[in-house]
Amino acid sequence: MLRVTILSGLGHTIVVVLALLVYTLVTRAGHQRRHPSSAIGWVLGMVTFPYLFLPLFLVFGPRKAVRPPAHAVIPNTGQRRSSVPQQVPAWAGQLLASMELDAAQPNAEVVFHQDGLQALQQLLRLIEQAQRSLDVCTYVFADDVVGRQIGTALQQAAQRGVKVRLLLDGVGCWRLLPSRLRQLRRSGVLVRRFMVPMLQPIRGGSNLRNHRKLAVADGVHVWSGGRNLADEYFLPSSAGHPAWVDLSFNVQGALAGVVTAQFEADWRAARGRRRPMWLSPAMALGGGDQAWAQWLPSGPDHADDTLHALYLASAFHAQTSITLVSPYFVPDDALLEAWCLACRRGVRLRIVVPQCSNHRLADWARERALRALVLAGAEVFCSPHMVHAKVVVVDESMALCGSANLDGRSLFLNYEAMTAFYSKPEIAWLQHWCEQQMQDSSSYAYRRPSWWRDVGEGLVRAVAFQL
Repeated sequence: MLRVTILSGLGHTIVVVLALLVYTLVTRAGHQRRHPSSAIGWVLGMVTFPYLFLPLFLVFGPRKAVRPPAHAVIPNTGQRRSSVPQQVPAWAGQLLASMELDAAQPNAEVVFHQDGLQALQQLLRLIEQAQRSLDVCTYVFADDVVGRQIGTALQQAAQRGVKVRLLLDGVGCWRLLPSRLRQLRRSGVLVRRFMVPMLQPIRGGSNLRNHRKLAVADGVHVWSGGRNLADEYFLPSSAGHPAWVDLSFNVQGALAGVVTAQFEADWRAARGRRRPMWLSPAMALGGGDQAWAQWLPSGPDHADDTLHALYLASAFHAQTSITLVSPYFVPDDALLEAWCLACRRGVRLRIVVPQCSNHRLADWARERALRALVLAGAEVFCSPHMVHAKVVVVDESMALCGSANLDGRSLFLNYEAMTAFYSKPEIAWLQHWCEQQMQDSSSYAYRRPSWWRDVGEGLVRAVAFQL
């Protein structure tokens, strides 16, 4: 009996050592940087119960598909400064160039949609006008009125000879009936599901979701923003509830070329081909005022956490104001501290969140951050509506709109994309829209939490990156 106990203890020790070795190889050799609390949690789990936590780590642990480039990029040289367009703040241009993102490009036209019906009409119009190619990527594709309407439009485009590709997230579209997918494929629509968890667990991508929303036609016209393809993002409900407050936009010009290349890379990644592809912008269209815009992807397909780095830098470079709109607000400690410091040095920080979002745990997890920011001097507004838009405006020099929430999942795990606008009309439009939301909202009321509430918020925040 004693011998069996000793052998069992030795065997357990060997398994623990192997689990920790695998964790070290995957995280260090693969440059898988992660939050200290997350790292401690994985290590403790592997020490106490490696038989469970090692398989879970292999399936859900890795968060990057590429490594940092082998060559160094030095952004502070004179050559780098000269390559930044004058419309782009120097600090932002240099930072984004150092992370090897495509530079801002002039575009012929930008149109924002704050009304859901207008957004749906613009998307259907883009589909109907496609002549050669049509690429659509979404997180949610529902089998409802909007989903069926868009599905019919995609089928009609394929039947008239357009090459139509539809990329669906493997988790976000789990409710879509298989019969709907077969109907789309029979009509000539090429459909792929992005990293379906049960089909490729050993690749470590089961926890990495494609949250990008885009449609691009002929490499020239792009529709993007924060809207998924489901009724609640466009239309009032049958019970009389209004559509969610959200934003999308159309861009005609060079940005569409970058988005086309982005879709191609994501299309390949859906089959496990993780080799990064260089994005190459199309030529800008002439005519009209030039609207400068830049595609800002973030996620496992980039070595850097590009959006997180940009938000951190903006907190330290902002001179007058920062405006944030997000349905789920659970920033990590570094970003929270940067915003608090911005408030304390006189930057006006304003935040818009829904009074109650569609994820109650996310509402619990955000409370600590909101209280800390209010104490630092920030203004927090709670909308009575479900605000699903994602907007960041820094001073009067840069505005971002797209798919990324201000939480750990969007900033560190998901495939996301924001578009940065650098021209005055677009920045002013987004700032005015944000101020309209503030006028319709109530001020956040600071309340000191009870001990049990504080403990509950801490527990929820500990897994906030999974919300």
